[in-house]
Amino acid sequence: MSLPVSTEPVRIVRRPDGVVELRLDDPGRGNSLDLRTAEALRDRAVEVAADPGGAVLLRSTGGSFCVGGDLRAFTGRGAQTGAYVHAVASAAHDAIQVLHGLPVPLVTAVRGAAAGGGIGLALVGDIVLAARSARFRLAYTAIGLTPDCGASWFLPRLVGPRRAADLILTNRVLTGDDAERWGLVSRSVDEDELDDAAHRTAADLAAGAGDALRAAKGLLRAGSSAELRRHLAEEARLIATLADGREAQDRMASFLAAGSRPKAGDSRAGARESESVS
Repeated sequence: MSLPVSTEPVRIVRRPDGVVELRLDDPGRGNSLDLRTAEALRDRAVEVAADPGGAVLLRSTGGSFCVGGDLRAFTGRGAQTGAYVHAVASAAHDAIQVLHGLPVPLVTAVRGAAAGGGIGLALVGDIVLAARSARFRLAYTAIGLTPDCGASWFLPRLVGPRRAADLILTNRVLTGDDAERWGLVSRSVDEDELDDAAHRTAADLAAGAGDALRAAKGLLRAGSSAELRRHLAEEARLIATLADGREAQDRMASFLAAGSRPKAGDSRAGARESESVS
C-alpha cells in the first residue's frame, strides 16, 4: 500500500540521530513563497524551535532550493499588491528570525536555484552546503523590488560591502563553487553528494558536545538578533512600498508574460526561474 503524499509546502522530519529536518516540499513550484508557503514556513520553524533536537537541517525537495516569491501570486492584485507582498515578507521574516535564533546548529543544503528570498533563507544557516551546480541570484532589481528575507543584512557580513553591492545591484549569478570562493557558503559539493554531506554534517553536530555547541553559537549570535529584527522590518516596508508602484508591477507582469520559466530541476534555473523573488 502506498503512503499518502503530503500536500504541505513545508514539513518537519525528525530523525533518530537527533537531526530535525525542516524541508521545503513544493517542488512543482520551485519551493516559491506565496502567503500560504511563507506562513507554513513560519509555523513549522516555530515548531522546530520548540524541540530542535541536536541540530537542524534545512533542505528542499526537487530541483530548486527556493526560487523566491511567487510572482503569479503577487500580480493582478492592483492596490492590494503591496499589502500582500508585505504579508508574505513578514511571515517569511518571522521564520528567518526564529531560525536565526535556534539554540542548536543549523545546516542548510542548497541545490538548483536559490533566488530572491531563497537566498536569505539559505544564508540563515550556521553551515551552508551547496551543490556545485547550484545557482544563486538576487534578481530583485530586475523586477523593480528590493531584497527581503535578510539578504541585504547577511550578504555584507558574509562577502563584504563591495561584493554584496555587486550581487544585489547587478543580479550576478553565482554557481555553488563561486559561492564558496566568495564566502557565501561553507563549501560546495557534487550534486549527488549534497544530501548525504548535509545530513552527515548535521548528524555529527547533533552527536557533538551539545552544551558547548549551544554556548559557542550563542557567542556567535550575541547582539545580532535585535539588529536583524529591525533590518527585516525595514526590508518588508521597502519591498511592499515598491510592489505598489507602477514600475514593479509592470516589470513583474512583463516577466510573467515572457513565459520562459524552466521546469524545476533545470540546471539553468539561475537565469529565468530565479527572477521569482520575495
